Amino acid sequence: MKTGRKDFRRRWVVLSAVLLAFSLVAAACSQDTTGNETVTTTIGETGTTEATTAAAPAPFDAGPVKIAIVQNSGAGDYFQQWTNGAMQQAEAVGFDVQLYDAQADNAKQATDMETAIGSGVVGIIVDHGQTDTMCPLINDALDAGIFVVIYDIAIADCAPRAVQTQQSDASLADLVLGQMLEDIGTDQTVGYVNVLGIAPLDRRHVIWEEYVADNNWTQQFFVGEFTNAVATDNAQLVDAALKANPDVTAIFAPYDELTKGTVSAILENGLEAQISAYGIDISNADIEVMTADGSPWMATATTDPNAIGAAVVRVMALEVAGQNPDRSVDFPGVLVTQDFLVSNEIKNMVDLRAELPELNLTDIKSAEWIPAVSF
Repeated sequence: MKTGRKDFRRRWVVLSAVLLAFSLVAAACSQDTTGNETVTTTIGETGTTEATTAAAPAPFDAGPVKIAIVQNSGAGDYFQQWTNGAMQQAEAVGFDVQLYDAQADNAKQATDMETAIGSGVVGIIVDHGQTDTMCPLINDALDAGIFVVIYDIAIADCAPRAVQTQQSDASLADLVLGQMLEDIGTDQTVGYVNVLGIAPLDRRHVIWEEYVADNNWTQQFFVGEFTNAVATDNAQLVDAALKANPDVTAIFAPYDELTKGTVSAILENGLEAQISAYGIDISNADIEVMTADGSPWMATATTDPNAIGAAVVRVMALEVAGQNPDRSVDFPGVLVTQDFLVSNEIKNMVDLRAELPELNLTDIKSAEWIPAVSF
């Protein structure tokens, strides 16, 4: 898979421009130009809903139930897919959703949470964010009698009454790092791109440190920052790191926007023949990058963001209905290699779901009265 690198560099320039334009349009579309950040539109792919076989319990038997999603998204289509899945499932189950998105602004997310608490909602889903910022506000919501479900924030120690949901980040990191170990072996010089202080990235970091120690990898650099233009901003950081350390064999960047920035920097430095990239998460854009001729992105571990968003909403539905006994829910992932994508001629997420039905999480945290949504 190391052939055709020069052709890929030319294609990457075009693809990068398209991705940048798309992310700017998506960011603009997610904002209300009047300054009101609450929206109720569904973004992204259209799903299908299967009929239920049981009557809805209270309070869903009395009309739409008002909830809020307080989100702190980053760049890229992972968050758009997650939100699409959440909104599709919310509509199917009977939620009336107020959607807030701070777009990598922690102070704004705090303000959004305060607004949501005072808006008369029955429940609040908090999607990503900083533990220190959000935990006091999560407890305020719980004290006000509001159901709270968290996705990818570490709140077990500071807000144990909330329901915590997350991808199984340790297993995702183990899956892709196991593939990286198989590809490059032990006693190698490696690079690392990550941002600590974000719950899922912190959990992935723990597994990275274990692999470095256990396999005698030498970490030549560790860079990364979380912004509303993650791929573009981190491409510059990795570019500088590679100029100082061009002899690394592989780079682990455990978030797909970090991985795309890493791929861009590898190509910019003409190192695509010697350096492989490994990531976590997947999307239509990621698939295009991974399957391009000569791409250095060898593997990723992932869930389907649409399915995750929908599953988190089902957790909230069960919580509101008094049918959710669990305070913590993990969503399993799968390994996706470049070889698998190419050999199965996978072009997009629809193709990937067909080849990997385990990405469909409709049986996780559901009930007969909850309509199943597929994408």
